[in-house]
Amino acid sequence: MSKNKMIFGFHAVTSRLRHEASSVEEIFFDQARDDRRMKDLIANAKSAGVRVMPVESERLDKIVGTRRHQGVIAFASQLALARNLDELLDAVEGPPLLLVLDGITDPHNLGACLRVADGAGAHAVIAPKDRSVGLNATAAKVASGAAETVPFITVTNLARTLRELKERDIWLIGTSDDGEKGLYEGDYSGPTAIVMGSEGEGMRRLTRETCDILVSIPMFGSVESLNVSVASGVCLYEARRQRIAREG
Repeated sequence: MSKNKMIFGFHAVTSRLRHEASSVEEIFFDQARDDRRMKDLIANAKSAGVRVMPVESERLDKIVGTRRHQGVIAFASQLALARNLDELLDAVEGPPLLLVLDGITDPHNLGACLRVADGAGAHAVIAPKDRSVGLNATAAKVASGAAETVPFITVTNLARTLRELKERDIWLIGTSDDGEKGLYEGDYSGPTAIVMGSEGEGMRRLTRETCDILVSIPMFGSVESLNVSVASGVCLYEARRQRIAREG
């Protein structure tokens, strides 16, 4: 069995084939599936010269450790995304847009955050190594290919990293129910890092204190808050809207 990175699920595998087929070593698929979606994926893999192997669904379950693989698993080499924050920021053209996640432990939330970060054109997602989930196969599947396009940078000391961002004149905007301003009162058109805390505890104290300003997302219904990935999407797309308006 390959020691390369495991990717599973139709979106994640299809995205890798589309963007970097040469990095895919082999694909295992459920031999019982004969639908058009599977046939198209296999045809695309074969046309790219990727080895495909039909196996029983039970074997896929054992490889992944769950049945949520949608009948397809790929093993591929790591893509050369920036893993160093300085390297990333030095290469960014225009004002950086970053998403910082403090204390996100659910891989489904991380995957969804990567997906909205890709959609909004964020340059990277940053998270601490401790008390946070890593970029595992589940997160990559939920990201639907965004794990291959958005750098996910983990740091040892988040508070220190945030201070380094401030030294680069990147405005740190934290999100909190008791924010000083509403989300739509903020200016996100310049160099910006949007900081999100966990749904339960929010940002840690040092993270919160390091932010330049705290904003709140207006809630008009009966629920008190949004899922962290939904909140990330709301904030990132507001930043993107402002940038488009300024460019226009």
